[in-house]
Amino acid sequence: MKKIAIINGHPNKNSFNFGLAKAYKDGALNSGAEVKEIVVADLQFNPNLQFGYQKRTELEPDLLKAWEIIQWADHLVWMHPVWWGGLPATTKGFIDRLFLPGMAFKYRENSVWWDKLLKGKTAHIITTLDQPGWYYWLFYGRPSVNQLRKSTLGFCGVKPVRVTYVGIIKTSNEGQRSQWLHKIQVLGRQQK
Repeated sequence: MKKIAIINGHPNKNSFNFGLAKAYKDGALNSGAEVKEIVVADLQFNPNLQFGYQKRTELEPDLLKAWEIIQWADHLVWMHPVWWGGLPATTKGFIDRLFLPGMAFKYRENSVWWDKLLKGKTAHIITTLDQPGWYYWLFYGRPSVNQLRKSTLGFCGVKPVRVTYVGIIKTSNEGQRSQWLHKIQVLGRQQK
């Protein structure tokens, strides 16, 4: 049985991202997977990595609980909107504060190399856009996906990392949204 963590990075609980997260969860549960959720908007933490890696800032209880869920999971499902080409600030802060040396990766002494401490996990990024996914990729180089997929998850050993674009959200109608919810539910059922 696959253990799935859904990490919802949208700060607005009334957003379509929450509907997508529920659709994925429903599909995964119907297939027999275990699912736990991390709703970044619900967490109480300082998103600022004030001292970088020079000085450790103690993790708040909500971040410790989120880390337990990430460690528990085989598969990480990241839900987030694209804002100004990137991740919402709270989601970026969540990553900065939690994916730390000694936890998600470990630098090797006197070396440019590092150990990837999240090896064996897979991920799926499901991101909403107000432009076609192909346009975001072709004209902007998909910075939020590159940051999360390569610079964070890949750096820590998570692979493969699949990507699904959902949009154009701002001009969508109920029929399109219903189709997207069904598509994401199927992905949850397939545990991808």
